[in-house]
Amino acid sequence: MAQVPDGRLLAPGVWAPGMAAARPRDLCTDCGISRTADHQRCGRACQFIRPDYPALEARVHGRARDTARPDELFFGPFRRMLRASLLPPREGAQWTGITTRLGERLLETGAVDAVLAVAPHPDDRWRPLPVIVTEPAGMAQCRGMRMGYAPLLSLLEPARARGHRRLAIIGIPCQVYALRALEAELGFERIYVIGTPCSDNTTTENFHRFLGLLSERPETITYLEFRADYHVEIRFADGRRREIPFLMLPLSELPGDFFPLTCRSCVDYTNVLADLTVGYMGGEGEQWIIVRNERGEEILGLLDGELRAAPPGSAGNRKGPVAGFLKNTERAAGGLPLRRMPRWLRPLVGWLMPKVGPRGLEFARARLEMKAIESVIHLRREAPRRMKHMIPAHVWALAARYGLRSEPGEQP
Repeated sequence: MAQVPDGRLLAPGVWAPGMAAARPRDLCTDCGISRTADHQRCGRACQFIRPDYPALEARVHGRARDTARPDELFFGPFRRMLRASLLPPREGAQWTGITTRLGERLLETGAVDAVLAVAPHPDDRWRPLPVIVTEPAGMAQCRGMRMGYAPLLSLLEPARARGHRRLAIIGIPCQVYALRALEAELGFERIYVIGTPCSDNTTTENFHRFLGLLSERPETITYLEFRADYHVEIRFADGRRREIPFLMLPLSELPGDFFPLTCRSCVDYTNVLADLTVGYMGGEGEQWIIVRNERGEEILGLLDGELRAAPPGSAGNRKGPVAGFLKNTERAAGGLPLRRMPRWLRPLVGWLMPKVGPRGLEFARARLEMKAIESVIHLRREAPRRMKHMIPAHVWALAARYGLRSEPGEQP
């Protein structure tokens, strides 16, 4: 990440403090804790060292996930789920702007003094820059998707130094896990956590390489989204839009380490320790909201009258696609060539999948099972000694449905 040595004011009420350099270590997504005064807290805060999801779920939500309850094995503790859209949609938002609007409302109502979020770096729209937002209008600076590591939690100390005692934090799972692990000792009066799901991340430099494979003029791309209809949507500066079926993406041209081992072994796609998770995977073209606890209900209540909402749907069958993913991942992890679909067949399958493939919650379940499979296979090959501490019981339960079970020494 490009450094902002002394900090800067990006817009009224949007402050990007300077930050110390990260202290590099193995399996790190630079959540920001290593940049704080007490960097040794990484050892007890990081989800990639010795996570304890049941204990933190119980602390945050009042109970751990109930695996006998439908879908909690997949999505973690929750009260209810919604398929929703903000009305009217916000211009420049990645979807309709629900997450941004929640940050605005928390500031407008005085529920928080500041929101810790991510804005685009002034030198690169795709590079994430952690910011402290204190004015509702400043949340507009944080709209859209960024790709790269964002040391968001490095802002905890500057926020406290500026006198902020009630915070909202909009973060991805590895940031939220560390926050929850340290929350009791941070000294804030109240923290609201809005989580966004995260499946895979990479460096901003790698992402630019990916954009270069999608367009001869990647600098003109202003928007990119992996949609739940099996297409990537790209928007350009001149107003053009392009949709690419997943099967037609040039993924085979990316380097093998494009996605780091941290992302290939992450076990928390749905951000289970947030008060409220806002994503899209189970939304069937709209946004997907998981209300996890009483504080999540409080946050969502700030949008009364502004949402079109309904229960999420579910259709299709995930078993075939997940089983195929298992076979391909095993081959790739073993260095064998992938079994690729003939190029002439890909457009047909790309057209067919949104109609007959898993949709809605079934699509989200498929992605969770794929992540479980991916975590087991890649850790088993690249970091086997970490398996017994990094893979929770519920992830083993998801992988076991496809015959992928633990071996001696892989569980505590």
